[in-house]
Amino acid sequence: MKIIILAGGGGSRLFPLSRKSYPKQFLCLEDNKSLLSHTVERFLSFVEASDILVVTNEKYLYHVQSELAECGAKEAHIVLEPVGRNTAPAIGLAALYCESKLGCAQDEVLIVAAADHVIRPLERFESCMRRGAAVAADDCLVTFGIQAKTPETGYGYIETGERTGNSVAVTSFKEKPDLSTAKAYVEAGNYYWNSGMFAFKLGFLWQEFGKYEPVIADILQDGYENAVARFADMPDISIDYAVAERSQAVRMVPLDCYWNDIGSWDAMYDILPKDKDGNALKGDCLTIDCKDSLILGRDRLIAGIGLEDLLLVETDDVIVVAKKGESQKVKNVVEQLKKQGRKEAVEHTRKYHEWGTSSIIGNGPGYRMKKVRVMPNKKLTLQMHYHRSEHWIVLRGTAAVLRGDEQMMVHESESVFIPQTTKHQLSNPGRIPLEIIEIQNGSYIGEDDIVRYVEE
Repeated sequence: MKIIILAGGGGSRLFPLSRKSYPKQFLCLEDNKSLLSHTVERFLSFVEASDILVVTNEKYLYHVQSELAECGAKEAHIVLEPVGRNTAPAIGLAALYCESKLGCAQDEVLIVAAADHVIRPLERFESCMRRGAAVAADDCLVTFGIQAKTPETGYGYIETGERTGNSVAVTSFKEKPDLSTAKAYVEAGNYYWNSGMFAFKLGFLWQEFGKYEPVIADILQDGYENAVARFADMPDISIDYAVAERSQAVRMVPLDCYWNDIGSWDAMYDILPKDKDGNALKGDCLTIDCKDSLILGRDRLIAGIGLEDLLLVETDDVIVVAKKGESQKVKNVVEQLKKQGRKEAVEHTRKYHEWGTSSIIGNGPGYRMKKVRVMPNKKLTLQMHYHRSEHWIVLRGTAAVLRGDEQMMVHESESVFIPQTTKHQLSNPGRIPLEIIEIQNGSYIGEDDIVRYVEE
């Protein structure tokens, strides 16, 4: 059994926490672990890390590497999409990796899951996955559905027929319905929410691609490296449209546990613990006469007075306030920001790099402050700036600093000044992450004021 985790999306439904440069799968929502880490750990309960493949966009490589290291899954494989082409090409590329790089046979069962769902408890999830894998071994496509108990308009639906053993016949797939249609689905009793999770044998996937998506099949049959080179030539199509809705051999296994794809801030409110007044609070929050509200703070104290059915989310650079029930319109905010060319629409204050992370913690005319985290045995490039100086203050760990021709070790609570036009390099020779505060000063502090040197 191999696990394919799809982590390439860049959705904005949880803006301002989720943005194109820092999508939902990397967010820590319930605790200090990201949704991707939780997804990997769910599967680690019954497979080895080396049996897991994470499919992601090239620009998220360092995010994914960091998350895998944090959850003890360094041996997991990362499959990089050169460009975004939806789930069918992504799954096809991962399946080809399984065949050509991992030596999987045609009867190997593959399970596909999204990286950004909340599912619990673990024991029931594992049992469901094993049942799905057993059904998929009988040459069919297995989809996992959640019994529709409320009329949700944000989910696709699966219409089911007769039950046989551990699975149910799939009659049809339904698009996201309007409210009246969703109510009719719930009343009918044979409709399930579509979780977007699948199981199938490797050979069965090749068979179905050959029948329904010959362009994808032709590109994949010429080898993995060729498939990567020609990835942009594949159609932009989901696995649902490409195979699931057209195949004549589809079964559904009920996912009989809690599932939430956290597609909105309203959904986020549902998964968080509440106080006695129904408020979901995270961060430094003070409430007086507030009811049934979500308040997510970060660095500042947030005081709420007389709030009811309200959603409030704070980040370093954006605050979003909405009525409960209206959070689907957050995407409209993002579209407006994009039209205005606002960086907040796509950029996040934290960035991931090969060596670690950097976060903007303050800025103004002529200055910028960052918190920089360098992982053990990693270093930044040798570089120089024409228009700014930098002041580094070590918070944790030991920094090895090259300044001009001078080499020095800078310890906790010590600092070093880097003048303009001076070659410099920062590295972490220690065994724990190095954390520093970097203060930039100058007439121009744009990120393009950097000259990088090739080290000999």
